[in-house]
Amino acid sequence: MELRHLRYFCVVAEELNFTCAAERLHMSQPPLSRQIKQLEQEVGAELFERTSRGLRLTPSGVFFQQHALQILEKVDVTIEATRHMARSKRVLFGIGFVPSVFYGQLPMLVRDLRRMDNVELTLAELTTVQQIQALKAGRIDMGFGRLRIDDPDVEQEILFDEPLIAALSSGHPLEGTTPSCEELARYPLILFPAKPRPSLADMVLGIFRRQRLKVEVVQEANEVQTALSLVASGIGITLVPEQVKRVQRDGITYVALADKSITAPVICSRRRGEKPSPLMQEANAILEVLVENRRTGRYP
Repeated sequence: MELRHLRYFCVVAEELNFTCAAERLHMSQPPLSRQIKQLEQEVGAELFERTSRGLRLTPSGVFFQQHALQILEKVDVTIEATRHMARSKRVLFGIGFVPSVFYGQLPMLVRDLRRMDNVELTLAELTTVQQIQALKAGRIDMGFGRLRIDDPDVEQEILFDEPLIAALSSGHPLEGTTPSCEELARYPLILFPAKPRPSLADMVLGIFRRQRLKVEVVQEANEVQTALSLVASGIGITLVPEQVKRVQRDGITYVALADKSITAPVICSRRRGEKPSPLMQEANAILEVLVENRRTGRYP
């Protein structure tokens, strides 16, 4: 099997028509049909159901398409990264992150990696789900998020569990207290991120649900900064990871929760089974020091 077979298949799977696919590939239809038939024989499964109305992917075809697209994307990314390295003579290193983890130790990791002369660092704001796909495609080398996702190609390490705190508008009745979830549930709630889901928003809803408390979700926001602006406007309260309080905002006050077990994990995702490069080893060493600083309360 060659890469061209995967490319042929993906175009046919997209068009679901041999004639249209052949036109896109600048080839005639009969050779394309033969290539797909040979691919099915090599795979050992029918990838398309051929009907009078055209083509339709079989369940095997849907599965094969998902993985073929990942393979082709990874090849394209690898080729482009290799060309870039040859031009710049610097090693590319990609980090994906959710915004709520970028207020504590992660900026220090980015700073230390950027100081290396032979490293070109790329940053991508991605949900944890998107990070998993980016890792598998080779677009990033390390991801930081909050959701546990089971994927055979990715390993996840919980760096630490971070307390959640309540963000309130200045002068709020709960200011200066350590409220319980029951007390928080009496006030309108602002959730973030609104999408895509699942996300931290679902973790927050689960906290109240497990205590059989009903909450009024008055607004959903995609970004933590938007959520804080809504809080400052007096629309409602929100729960944020503890490191967010390091960013001072006018009209916002933060209070710790009475239940100290209410936390959100900070999770590092990497490709499973991949031998760490020298750069990855360096990044892991920096991260280990930063995490230890966090665990012992010594912020850099």
